[in-house]
Amino acid sequence: MSALMDQITTLGFGAGWAVVKRMPDRTANATFERLADASWARRGPSVQRLESNIRRVVGPDVTEAELRVLSKQAMRSYLRYWCDAFRLPGWSRERIVESISVIDDHHLADGLATGRGVVVALPHMGNWDHAGAWATLAHSHVVTVAERLKPEELYEKFLAYRRSLGMDVIPLTGGEPVFPYLADRLREGNLIALLGDRDLSNSGVPVQFFGAKAKMPAGPAALAVDTGAVLLTASLYLEDDRNWLRFQPPVEVPQEGERSRRIFRTTQLVANNFED
Repeated sequence: MSALMDQITTLGFGAGWAVVKRMPDRTANATFERLADASWARRGPSVQRLESNIRRVVGPDVTEAELRVLSKQAMRSYLRYWCDAFRLPGWSRERIVESISVIDDHHLADGLATGRGVVVALPHMGNWDHAGAWATLAHSHVVTVAERLKPEELYEKFLAYRRSLGMDVIPLTGGEPVFPYLADRLREGNLIALLGDRDLSNSGVPVQFFGAKAKMPAGPAALAVDTGAVLLTASLYLEDDRNWLRFQPPVEVPQEGERSRRIFRTTQLVANNFED
């Protein structure tokens, strides 16, 4: 049964890439919006968890009606990510660059100009694949890490997809050690983009996040501390039916103290930016 489900999942994603990218824009976006609304209306465990998280962010005074509006918008944004993911491989270079609005990308350009390399820590927001493809075309080759998915065939499809967008993607597990590889790329002046709000290693750094304890991966901070690379955070979001990317000013990485303390303090600064 497990093998059958893996095969169904792989075939489903393959069909998505084959079919959705050929749909007219309006048809594709409307289809995924309907899927989002149907999932939201069922109010299953994932949507309930989403609303719990939204309540923590916006505060306890939010009404149930307001919460439902926000969660519906969030589900539509999430499904729009998948719609765009299936369609991005068919977009021209011009469309990739012109269909994303970028704010304060001088922070990225200035960081790359130092020659020290740049680490961009991203939260799970918006469309990071589109952002990575844009950065590769507009600024610099992007190096990133991918969580190893099951089934393996699906994972390989995702690797091929992101590499087709121009990114250098290495596996989080099952390959060569990740941290030394990324550190070497930074010392060469490259751009590293990492999702930095979800700890996949069980060895994350404890932070305060929206008034509660959480753990975030140490990777972005550790790379900046060890290599001297510029550390940026960015937010990605969907607004006015368009993907947006906004860079924040460089994180002020502490230059003194024990390595572990510097990493902990830097990761908290990243969490603070994610809160904003």
